[in-house]
Amino acid sequence: MQSDVEFNTAHDHLERRANDLTLELARLTKLLESEVNARLKLEEHVRSRTEMLDMTFDAIVVCNIEGQIMTWNQGAARLYGWSVEMAKGKFLGGFLYPSDVTRFAANLAAIIAKREYCAEETHATNLDRKVIVQTRWTLIRNPEGKEEILVVSTDVSEQKELERQFLRMQRLETVGLLASGIAHDLNNVLAPILMASQNLLDEVKDEAQKDLLRSVEASARRGGTLVHQILSFARGAEGERVPLQIKQLLHEFQRVAKDTFPRSIQIVTQFGKNVGLVFGNKTQLYQAIMNLCVNARDAMPDGGILQIEASNMTLDESFVSRFPPAVPGEFVMLRITDNGIGIPENVIDRIFDPFFTTKEAGKGTGLGLSTVLGIVKRQGGFLDVSSRLGKGTKFSIYLPAIESAGAVGSSDPPLVLPSGNGKLVLIVDDERVMRDITASTLKKNGYQILTASDGTEGFALFTQHKHEISVVVTDLSMPYMDGSKMIRALYQIDPKVKVIAASGMNEEFKLPELLKRKIPFLKKPFAIEKLLETLHEVLGPHGVKESGSRPSGR
Repeated sequence: MQSDVEFNTAHDHLERRANDLTLELARLTKLLESEVNARLKLEEHVRSRTEMLDMTFDAIVVCNIEGQIMTWNQGAARLYGWSVEMAKGKFLGGFLYPSDVTRFAANLAAIIAKREYCAEETHATNLDRKVIVQTRWTLIRNPEGKEEILVVSTDVSEQKELERQFLRMQRLETVGLLASGIAHDLNNVLAPILMASQNLLDEVKDEAQKDLLRSVEASARRGGTLVHQILSFARGAEGERVPLQIKQLLHEFQRVAKDTFPRSIQIVTQFGKNVGLVFGNKTQLYQAIMNLCVNARDAMPDGGILQIEASNMTLDESFVSRFPPAVPGEFVMLRITDNGIGIPENVIDRIFDPFFTTKEAGKGTGLGLSTVLGIVKRQGGFLDVSSRLGKGTKFSIYLPAIESAGAVGSSDPPLVLPSGNGKLVLIVDDERVMRDITASTLKKNGYQILTASDGTEGFALFTQHKHEISVVVTDLSMPYMDGSKMIRALYQIDPKVKVIAASGMNEEFKLPELLKRKIPFLKKPFAIEKLLETLHEVLGPHGVKESGSRPSGR
């Protein structure tokens, strides 16, 4: 009987224990389900956050205090070139600062001290290039309470490049203004030298002295040409498209290059027979030649040979088919060849892209070759390039040839101009030497002269002698009343006044009166024959004013 009681008691105890365990198991199962649901929600939240992070263009990286990468979004993969799989678990400092192992530690110290670090930095990439980024490092805590570092970086490379281009344009504008001022003074120095040497040539009998004077004359002409070229490039005066002799253009560049390129670079020219004319813009073509030759110079840091060629070529359909929309026909080929470092095969297709450069940071804008390509296309031509690493590069420009090969650069006989026949000319110029040599030259050629040192004096003299003065020759850049203001004033009192303007700067492009009234313009330094020819064209057979008496020349 006692055994039955004990058995029942034990049975009840086991039953209660089983019930308790069942209840505990149910509670634990419910708790586990709750934790699984929470983990699933957390994973879904993380997955959603990751997808949102991947949608941004910014590089977003999370790493622990030791620099081990925990999160690497698609923006980071696009910017730096390393995929998420390649980056996770790696050391962030080794990726971004491979050449400065202490940089990560310095950034870490900064954010521990201030909880945040912001800076503009240069980061390495897996694409053989560096990027400039605006980066922000923030100290955060993960759900487990551990400190981590959130790094958000924005690529500002293109923005910085545009800023550099803007600053470069501002510098060029400043250079243009400086060049204008220098050109005015320099041309006022060259003009009397040119005119005086030409005057003396008629008087000197000794051939040796004549040769010396011819050298002075040639040097003054060349100096004036160089000044005008500098002004054209610095101030962007492009001019119109005209028939051009490429060989003559290359000779001009060769003289400049020999004076400015390193002596270690040998410049060799090779021109074909009777190289034809092209219809183009001299300033732009000169710029294209300059850009190509400067690139060739930079490709030969230890010296080498720069070869410049020009020749006539007949191109057939099979050749031009590679350069649409070119058509078969007669072309003038201009070729720039160097034996420098060459262009890698994997980038040669990109060299004409704007802002693409293989030069070191700060040494190339990436606009030189894209500018050349644009210029060549505007002249109706096309361009070909070939290169081998370590062997050099060859750029070939093909420009459509035009007829009348003798029209440009031909040596016409000197123009015989009639005498001034006592016609009165008012010369207005603030440079005494220029004023005196012009007056002396015109007197020698049969003109009577009045001179004034500025626009105010010139206007006063004209009002006194307007019935006797046949033409006014005036400089444009003068103190007090400049030439343009004086011209406007002269037309107020005599709408039929004849005027010839002159200046050492390219002011004919910006003075409305010159264009509106078709006033002839002389660029200083001008030759005697150009002055006399212009006077003859302006005055014509009826240039003398008959009424009134003649004043004596000043």
